Amino acid sequence: MMAHVHHRAGRPSSFLVENIDLLPKGRVLDVATGRGRNAVYLAQQGFEVDGIDISLEALDAAGALAVESGASVTFRLMDLENDASLPQEAYDVIICFNYLYRPLIPQLKRSLRLGGMLVYETYIVDQARFGRPKNPKHLLKHNELLEFFHDFRCLRYREGILENQKAIAGFIGVKL
Repeated sequence: MMAHVHHRAGRPSSFLVENIDLLPKGRVLDVATGRGRNAVYLAQQGFEVDGIDISLEALDAAGALAVESGASVTFRLMDLENDASLPQEAYDVIICFNYLYRPLIPQLKRSLRLGGMLVYETYIVDQARFGRPKNPKHLLKHNELLEFFHDFRCLRYREGILENQKAIAGFIGVKL
């Protein structure tokens, strides 16, 4: 899929790759896109992708990855914790990896179209044993991700400690 991107930073999340066939083609929002690995991967799969992040440095790297990969992605600088205003019912898919800001969850739900899908994966409290992040504000409690999206139809859920000493929860669901 991404044979021409050799550096590790360009490799998309395995949770996203394993579940790509579930996602409806269309417009995607990559929340806290970082260096753009997931946004670029989705663009290469035929999705129309918007990536947002607070770090200009990360967005520059994401833009470079997109160019290098021949992918078309719209990257925007946005402070999700202070001045984010996401368009309502604008996206078919919203993805968020390795980022947690609880007050943003209702806005993500509103920004997703009816029948749209959410892919969310981030760290759980057990991660503090292995390294960063350690701040509880950035770590999900057990089953918290399921609780956030209890009003969605859950298609995939996993939570626990992976082989590579990462403690994460991953959710894929449909907005009802």
